[in-house]
Amino acid sequence: MLNNDIIDVKGVHKTYDTGKVKVHALRGVDLNIEKGEMVAVMGPSGCGKTTLLNCLSGIDSIDEGEIFVKGNHIPKMSDKERTKFRAEEMGFVFQAFNLLPVLSVVENVELPLLVSGVKQSTARKKAEEILEMVNLADQRSKRPAELSGGQQQRVAVARSLVNEPAIVWGDEPTGNLDSETAMGIMEILRRLNKEKGQTFVLVTHAAEVGDLTDRIIRMRDGVIEN
Repeated sequence: MLNNDIIDVKGVHKTYDTGKVKVHALRGVDLNIEKGEMVAVMGPSGCGKTTLLNCLSGIDSIDEGEIFVKGNHIPKMSDKERTKFRAEEMGFVFQAFNLLPVLSVVENVELPLLVSGVKQSTARKKAEEILEMVNLADQRSKRPAELSGGQQQRVAVARSLVNEPAIVWGDEPTGNLDSETAMGIMEILRRLNKEKGQTFVLVTHAAEVGDLTDRIIRMRDGVIEN
């Protein structure tokens, strides 16, 4: 693994067997991503983008190959080790905001910290600090239903960043937003990437999102083209 690589992938294969048909989602993927890089994974629907993200983050298993994240060989970790590693080192932003409707904004954001065993007072302080960074401090007591789509996604971004992860994975993080709101979200992610030195890996169909990243990784039929 090279000194500055936070993600190092070699020969990764992933097949889904439905019983009736086998889908070769990943066909020998090689990939290196440097610490602090912001990359976009792009390509047509069904090319393996989301599968790649799920395998790299340890959400999904692989058939063969190697995946090192921060020097940890993800496929060789136990389920418990992977879950702990994700909680401590990774953040996730999805197209669906996945906010808990019964909790306030600040309660949604502090939840990952509380689940990790962080003291309530410390979790609340960190949640309020990150809400300030995404310009939502004044909405802290509201419920998700009282917010616009763009505000809800900013809450989701804050929640994904509150544990100060080394890597943030985004699966169509702007997919449910209009173009102006999407660009606002990307500006926040870009700023946090620069300020905190975190690594961002974003699956997206949107060319304007890809244009704001350091590098575009193009996929087709389960392989990386460039």
